[in-house]
Amino acid sequence: MSTTVEADGTEVMISHPDKVYFTERGETKLDLVRYYQAVAEPLLATLRGRPVLLERFPEGAGGKSFFQKRVPKSAPPWLRTTVVSTPNGTTSDALVAADLAHLLWAVNQGCLGFHVWPYHADTPEVADELRIDLDPSPGVRFPQVQEAAVRTGELLDELGVEAHLKTSGSRGLHVYVPLQPRWDSYQVRASAVALARELERRHPELITAQWWKEERGARVFVDFNQNAPHKTVFGAWCARPRAGAQVSTPIGWDELAEVVPESLTIATVPARLAERGDPWAGAPGRPQSLEPLLERSERDLASGLADAPWPPVYPKQPGEPPRVSPSRARRD
Repeated sequence: MSTTVEADGTEVMISHPDKVYFTERGETKLDLVRYYQAVAEPLLATLRGRPVLLERFPEGAGGKSFFQKRVPKSAPPWLRTTVVSTPNGTTSDALVAADLAHLLWAVNQGCLGFHVWPYHADTPEVADELRIDLDPSPGVRFPQVQEAAVRTGELLDELGVEAHLKTSGSRGLHVYVPLQPRWDSYQVRASAVALARELERRHPELITAQWWKEERGARVFVDFNQNAPHKTVFGAWCARPRAGAQVSTPIGWDELAEVVPESLTIATVPARLAERGDPWAGAPGRPQSLEPLLERSERDLASGLADAPWPPVYPKQPGEPPRVSPSRARRD
């Protein structure tokens, strides 16, 4: 059994449309297709033209999954792909979110997670988004993450940087800054490190910039390495592979105090969008400068601070401290 949907002038075949993808309410593959059709305009405003890494769940949320780095050769000829690299230099052909038809094709493949590169396929040398991942450490509850988001917004506002907020679809929050097309991922990551360190200085009981988990305590970690070259972040308006079909949903800063992330699902977000509109509307047309954060990065390095540790899959970086946890360093 199959059905065909039209998107952007392309007919996309949806096989087994009644297959249950999300068990909490029994939502199907076709329900997910209809969701993306309902939010297509804001979804494509954030994803269009960007490479996406596909997280596939052939049996639906909760089943076995894998990341698909390469679009299969059997894919339809109208699909647009682009060459992307991993930290170790391996290349692959990734799907480009060229239009809604491309995303619906991926949904038909069992994709329940779109992980998005911070650049457009046409300009891979330029990272045009700063993505601030507020990651709750064990023992941290959501009100602490909300407070960390408030403090992040205050600092960015003080620096004259306009930022935008979304739920992660899980336990955290993401703060996004659309950037002028002037910097690469190394500079964007350096800015994220500087932001994390300044937030920790100002709010040491709430926020941490410590890469090693043993040093974080019950604080919100600002995961600066989500901005490292070739890293992806879960896309705005995208459904997560959870039984309740939660969505990583853009929200207004004025909604932060009352938001309940668990309630933002493929069943509720379309009506919310129709009622409230897109909180990120127009944001790409107001790109921001990284200069205030880069200046802080330069001051930190001039004061003797080393670069923050990089993830283990990356080659050793200039100025990086020894890539070993503090407890192991003490034993050695």
